Amino acid sequence: MRLNTRLRLALAPLALFMAFPALSQTDTYSVADFDKVRKFDAHVHVNVKDAAFLEQARADNFEILSINVDYPAFPSVADQAAAAHQFHKADPQHFHYAATFSMKGFGQAGWAKATNAYLDSEFKQGALAVKVWKNVGMVERDAANRLIFIDDKGFVPVFKHLTLKKIPLIAHQGEPRNCWLPVEQMTTNNDKAYFSNHPEYHMYLHPEMPSYESLMTRRDHMVAANPKLRVVGAHMASLEWSVVEAAKFLDAHPNAVIELAARIAQIQYQSVRDYKKVRDFFIRYQDRIMYGTDLTLNPGDDAQGFKKVAHDYWLSDWTYLATAETQRVADIDANARGLALPKSVIDKIYFTNAKREFFKK
Repeated sequence: MRLNTRLRLALAPLALFMAFPALSQTDTYSVADFDKVRKFDAHVHVNVKDAAFLEQARADNFEILSINVDYPAFPSVADQAAAAHQFHKADPQHFHYAATFSMKGFGQAGWAKATNAYLDSEFKQGALAVKVWKNVGMVERDAANRLIFIDDKGFVPVFKHLTLKKIPLIAHQGEPRNCWLPVEQMTTNNDKAYFSNHPEYHMYLHPEMPSYESLMTRRDHMVAANPKLRVVGAHMASLEWSVVEAAKFLDAHPNAVIELAARIAQIQYQSVRDYKKVRDFFIRYQDRIMYGTDLTLNPGDDAQGFKKVAHDYWLSDWTYLATAETQRVADIDANARGLALPKSVIDKIYFTNAKREFFKK
């Protein structure tokens, strides 16, 4: 009897990636197939009531999951939710959303009960998941001015509530590992530029703040402590720098999956150096990876101009993941050959995994 994918992976040695046969062109998609294949972007932010984002998603054959975030640079959580409600009602086939919650009052009596009540109201309006952001662990503090971490006991009633409701938790803890490295050791040009221009956010310069390793340990402790909670590791679970480490995370936590939002360049950095290792990772964990981008449309942005930005971003990622085409990647100053993942793998990463995770009850 043929082993199913999950069992086969459980039997594979952790440190080894399997060898896979060469594929013919009929086994893989082409660039021309891009708009013909159903796709799901599991991580975007539609923070305005302008329909441009949704229009482009339809044009490129995408469903999208817009994630609300308690982020000061975004509109208020209420405004984000209002936009989500509008688009979900208008086009529930293509537009989906994840709710979030405020940390205001955390640690005080009644916070968890009020938070669960608010989330229930969002679920009734269509929210498919809940996002917890990196402010937990890096910004939010308790009454004693101590940082609040994701494994704090104050979250237990909320995570239990999500588990009972069978609602996934989208967890974004920490930053890219580059944030804790000297600029000259960072692997992507976008990180080098950002942290050079924003030293206040460059954790290498702030040893008083938690280390990257401590944040990952706290996150892993939370995932392990809630084995029936479905956890989505946002931004490749902040393990974008190493497919080996991402594999260890997935092996250790069968209740977790990961998505790729805003981390393709770090993956390309690895595949330029060890193409087979990266490609084999995607095939081995084909049931536990979802496509996402972090594309964002905010108030004041050029909504019509955004359409081209989104299309070009989506097409570039498709070219890398689905085809064998080579493209120049400015963020790593290198040419990256496409992984040419089999059609069956692409269909999972780009669509069926997200449908399973967010619509399973």
